[in-house]
Amino acid sequence: MSGRMPVGIVGAGAMGAGIAQVAATAGHPVLLLDNRPGAAAAAVASVGEMLAKLAAKGKLAPEAAAAARGRLRAVGGLADLAPAGLVIEAIVEDLAAKRELFAALEGMVAPGCLLATNTSSLAIPAIAAALRAPQRLAGMHFFNPAPLMELVEIVGGVASAPDVLDQLAALARAWGKAPVRARSTPGFIVNRVARPFYAEGLRLLAEQATDPATLDAVMREAGGFRMGPCELTDLIGQDVNFAVTRSVFEGFFGDPRFTPSLLQQELVAAGWLGRKRGRGFYLYGEGAPPPAPQTEPLAPVPERVAVAGEDAVAQALADRLQRGGVEVVRSPHLPTDIVLRASDGRTAAELEASAEHLQPTVVVDLALDYATATRLAVAFSPHCHQASRATAIGALQAAGFAVSILRDLPGLAVLRTVAMLINEAADALHYGIASAADVDLAMRKGVNYPLGPLEWADGLGIARVQAALVHLAAFYGEDRYRVSPRIRQLAWRGGRFHE
Repeated sequence: MSGRMPVGIVGAGAMGAGIAQVAATAGHPVLLLDNRPGAAAAAVASVGEMLAKLAAKGKLAPEAAAAARGRLRAVGGLADLAPAGLVIEAIVEDLAAKRELFAALEGMVAPGCLLATNTSSLAIPAIAAALRAPQRLAGMHFFNPAPLMELVEIVGGVASAPDVLDQLAALARAWGKAPVRARSTPGFIVNRVARPFYAEGLRLLAEQATDPATLDAVMREAGGFRMGPCELTDLIGQDVNFAVTRSVFEGFFGDPRFTPSLLQQELVAAGWLGRKRGRGFYLYGEGAPPPAPQTEPLAPVPERVAVAGEDAVAQALADRLQRGGVEVVRSPHLPTDIVLRASDGRTAAELEASAEHLQPTVVVDLALDYATATRLAVAFSPHCHQASRATAIGALQAAGFAVSILRDLPGLAVLRTVAMLINEAADALHYGIASAADVDLAMRKGVNYPLGPLEWADGLGIARVQAALVHLAAFYGEDRYRVSPRIRQLAWRGGRFHE
């Protein structure tokens, strides 16, 4: 493709305008069309202002900003897109509207013009079915805001020609983006694999395991995520997030793994849509109180605690406690009044009952890195009296952790969420939706996860991930937590996702 190839963009909303800015900055003449009177011209003006601001901040040379602005042109009809070598559609998420657009557009552009849809949820084959030459259409899914977000999902349907996918990926790379390849499936990579991040958090809230502020703090400060599920869905919009979940759920014919949350449905019904409405899980606006997580008050520092388990996760937890000045014994049968166990997906009550000798048990949630985490979630078994609880809390606090107590549910917050993210990523790999490298890249670049799910699994150990899922399934008795065949295969042979 020539760097001077004209690019047509249909839809001058936030996504269309953002894509127009990316293409124009990369050197392409851009033809911007919208069926709303004046919308395309307003978008051109808005992008021009944004380019000027970038130049004023030193992020773009003034001459480059002026040149990019000069490449943008609002047009009035589909016929004006005839010179384009690529047309990207970024209109409303409505299948009928997209089909109608592409059917009309196909006769207006040259036979070699590539057609791309920025859909985030609709099936590529369903859109391409409107074309006489469906092989020329593929998905080119940008993330908002398009000028800042690196990820672009290049999505092929059953009819999409391989060379079309290759050209779109090369173009995205030339625009400074990070393209990943995906086969058309509900949610593609990011919106499919990310569903458990919201679903497991919402389920914990529905089960009254904790409150939104505490959940978000645990996911940030222990899990390493940039935002927790409550603050993130408030930012996205509860209605938008709920609609995507419903779309994926329906696309998979009601698979329980994608079951929408009744709690989120209530928020949407109440109009508590998040930041844009001033209220969601939290209040927004002037004078709104900041979210305050539940944090245990300081407890006395004990002389010693026991940490059970022989794997790397247990060792990392023990190392952090020892650096805090607490003696750590690695056998639960030595003289301590409590034992700490890194969660394996079982509840504290289950672990206490399974022990050879009844001993109060504290389950400690997973952390991305126990050496640097600043908060941990814990749960206590039924025989943990107040003194035992204080021993565990004091030891963790001495090591520098803020401590949040959750209801004793399997997998607590971070482990269950990460295990389910890994499970969904493994299924995407198992069914050939994308490669392991592209799945991980998509989740790091598209939703800013600290690690790709499959990379995280390799670090934790596949057996530990499988065990957590098995324990979740046993506790709930639901197909929601069934283990991906790819995880079972790797666990059998002791393999890794990234060999």
